[in-house]
Amino acid sequence: MRNRKGGFGTCPEGKEAACPVEFTLDVIGGKWKGVLLYHLMDSAKRFNEFRRICPGITQRMLTLQLRELEEDGVVHREVYHQVPPKVEYSLTEFGRTLIPIIVLMKDWGEQYKVQQLSADRVSREAE
Repeated sequence: MRNRKGGFGTCPEGKEAACPVEFTLDVIGGKWKGVLLYHLMDSAKRFNEFRRICPGITQRMLTLQLRELEEDGVVHREVYHQVPPKVEYSLTEFGRTLIPIIVLMKDWGEQYKVQQLSADRVSREAE
């Protein structure tokens, strides 16, 4: 595990040094990590594929997020020694254990989106 800037709080049950949810969110939390993991569920991706899939992410942020996921043992970086150089990112076996969580996040996001669109429609009709 990489050196974290912030400390973890204590677990409500008091038996552990930190809440397991904090550990999970530390690995997959943030604006881009969940999106990157979602797109790795079906197949390996190259760096520029991520740039096309996620046009809002900067090259620097993409590099940092992939590096952190790699350091946490969730993503594997494969370098092919050829010209031009080729690098692919894929989920590790440990990373694949996150698939059910990512799928549930996707499903929840779809439900939330429908709810918000419905609420917006009702709000506009009330005006």
